[in-house]
Amino acid sequence: MGLFFFIIYLLNPPIGLAFDTSDPSVSLLQNRISNSFSRKYCKDIQNGFSKDEAMKSAIVKTENIISFSYNPQKKWIEKDDLANKISLQVVNDCGWSFGLIGKEGVDYFKSYFLEIYEKTTPERNFSR
Repeated sequence: MGLFFFIIYLLNPPIGLAFDTSDPSVSLLQNRISNSFSRKYCKDIQNGFSKDEAMKSAIVKTENIISFSYNPQKKWIEKDDLANKISLQVVNDCGWSFGLIGKEGVDYFKSYFLEIYEKTTPERNFSR
């Protein structure tokens, strides 16, 4: 009898568990944020900013956009997922110009991004 209920549960999970960050609107919002960040970062690098200056500037500008956004999907964004998207976008857009390519470049930029993000906005969270 218990096996029967277990199988029914597996075939029909509770609706509350079904919503997660794989929602297309969350993914679209993450893409918009990562595109905006990448444009700002790459532009600052091209304009002669140091990588730290460019990173801090892009983080603050992007954080301000998110903070004042009324999009309810922002609460579902995970910092690690967003850091992955941002890193991939930056490496694809302009990483070659400062030596970052491929998976190694993305991994390096992600750890660098998260380090500077924590120092720049310790009391804030991209998604909240």
